[in-house]
Amino acid sequence: DTMTAHEAQGSAVMASQEDAAGAQESVALPETHGQLVIIGGAEDKEGDCTILREFVRRSGGLQARIVVMTVATGLPGEVGETYLNLFERLGVESVEVVDTARRENADEPRGLELIQQATGVFFTGGNQARITECLKDTQLDAMLHKRFADGIVIAGTSAGAAMMPDMMIVEGESETNPRMEVVSMDRGMGFLPGVIIDQHFAQRGRLGRLLSALAQQPVNLGFGIDENTAIAINGKELEVIGAGAITIVDVANLTHSNVEALLRDEPLALCNATLHILPHGYKFDLETRLPMDLP
Repeated sequence: DTMTAHEAQGSAVMASQEDAAGAQESVALPETHGQLVIIGGAEDKEGDCTILREFVRRSGGLQARIVVMTVATGLPGEVGETYLNLFERLGVESVEVVDTARRENADEPRGLELIQQATGVFFTGGNQARITECLKDTQLDAMLHKRFADGIVIAGTSAGAAMMPDMMIVEGESETNPRMEVVSMDRGMGFLPGVIIDQHFAQRGRLGRLLSALAQQPVNLGFGIDENTAIAINGKELEVIGAGAITIVDVANLTHSNVEALLRDEPLALCNATLHILPHGYKFDLETRLPMDLP
């Protein structure tokens, strides 16, 4: 039963589309996982603190046991103190700061014990490369993933948001059209596989850099999160919280891209990408890749 070359090509395309469909489903968190609160940076810390309150609520409210991870920042004392005071002001009695400024700190018993007890872990902003340099493949990394599988909430703002996927944006040009290699990527912490996340999104004009990252990675869903805006993910349900919006870019059904033929810095072609802009209160289904419960 030999196929013609044309039929073989057709079935190969079908197979790759089925693979893509299979890959698409992997974005939603398994039932046995906790929740994520992924913040685009500059979250409100003075007024209603809507996003931070929501993180506390999902982490168990006043009974929450919160650990603040200051690994990304160069000013761990100051930043740790800020969030410690903030969460205490929101009524949480158990708040601890863990600073893994160097890789060897990630295997220290205090941090491991605190994560073992935590119901919510919050990663501050700073430089996302520091998070993976200090934590990736350490005992603390393993403990975070174990506790996440147990059902705790993991949150991150700015750099703490960028580190969430398998592949993270380390740096790249803002306010640019999508071009080859305007963005550099590295392994992330892998709490939300199958997506690429960018933050400070509208404020820094980062659509071009998110599209560039999507074009060059085997991932076809991108989340651009504005400042003082967050996505809360529970299973397959994503909910938007805060003052801005989230830009969802879905490139699963591209009809054409010139990415194979491009040289560095040449403009990208992406045909038939899907875009959703969702403000506070909107929900998105990570399995169907469609907005949910529209008003």
